[in-house]
Amino acid sequence: MLGFLRRPLFRLVPDDTRIQFMRGRIAGLVVSAVLSTASVVLAIYPGLEKGIDFKGGIVMEARTPGPADLGQLRGAVTGLGLGDVGMQEFGDASTVLIRLPVQGEEAATQQAVSRVRGALEAAAPGTRILRTEAVGNRVSDELFQGGLIALAISLGAMLIYIWFRFEWQFAVGAIVTLILDTTKVVGFLAVTRIEFNLTTIAAILTIIGFSANDKVVVYDRMRENLRKFKTMPLRELIDRSINETLNRTLGTSMTLFLSALPLALFGGETLAGFAWVMLFGIVVSASSSIFIAAPILLFLGENRLRRGTEAVAKAAPARPARAAAGTVAEPRG
Repeated sequence: MLGFLRRPLFRLVPDDTRIQFMRGRIAGLVVSAVLSTASVVLAIYPGLEKGIDFKGGIVMEARTPGPADLGQLRGAVTGLGLGDVGMQEFGDASTVLIRLPVQGEEAATQQAVSRVRGALEAAAPGTRILRTEAVGNRVSDELFQGGLIALAISLGAMLIYIWFRFEWQFAVGAIVTLILDTTKVVGFLAVTRIEFNLTTIAAILTIIGFSANDKVVVYDRMRENLRKFKTMPLRELIDRSINETLNRTLGTSMTLFLSALPLALFGGETLAGFAWVMLFGIVVSASSSIFIAAPILLFLGENRLRRGTEAVAKAAPARPARAAAGTVAEPRG
């Protein structure tokens, strides 16, 4: 009974799995490069849907006594001449999210908020303003630059850490993979039109940390096997290492995925963007450890990580036979 309890009740893949992942190394790299290139293009045109953090403006959340008449409310706010007004339901039929462009200085912003509040109360008596957020152009530019700097510092820190812990081939493979993962997440934001704001920046940084951790685990097993199997071809060794860590990779990714899924489905508009970015990033990170980071390491280290092991593979030269006991040496000269 105790022996049964010691064994895991559920394994995602059998322990003796021997999948030859490196057979698809070329296809994995090509698909990744195409997706990342398309993501960069989409991030430039049509571009990301920047939130108020990065483009500035005013966001107001209002609640009407009953179901909101968006047409009536939009007409009342548009008539104020405050610029292009965006309005949508937010969570339920009686909650409305209103977006206004930047109004200039703080006094102009406060005046615009007061005018919008008055217009909403006149159009739908009993309307309450739940929250108001305002960010100016200068602050939004600083936040955008700060977010990009945070991403760059994160990637640089990962490069230094992996370089010191492993050989440089591991560090290059990990950083290239993290950059490709990040570009795919940016492409996901461009396609889904999820707001690119400080919350999604936090999600991307979380994904970078998770992805780097997963790659360190796989790389650690590869390094152990490099010392253990000194004559095994690098391609076969990488496949073996991935298979040995596959249960851990899938188990960790599935646990994090299942914990983020309820936030995406039931977390509301505030957390939905963060959660959906996390879900996409988890899938990308788990697959990139196998189909991107490992092939890059194979190409960079095939003739370097195995340097000097050819001699180990060869049989040791035979020792000269000792002279038999009692044999008389021939006289010199």
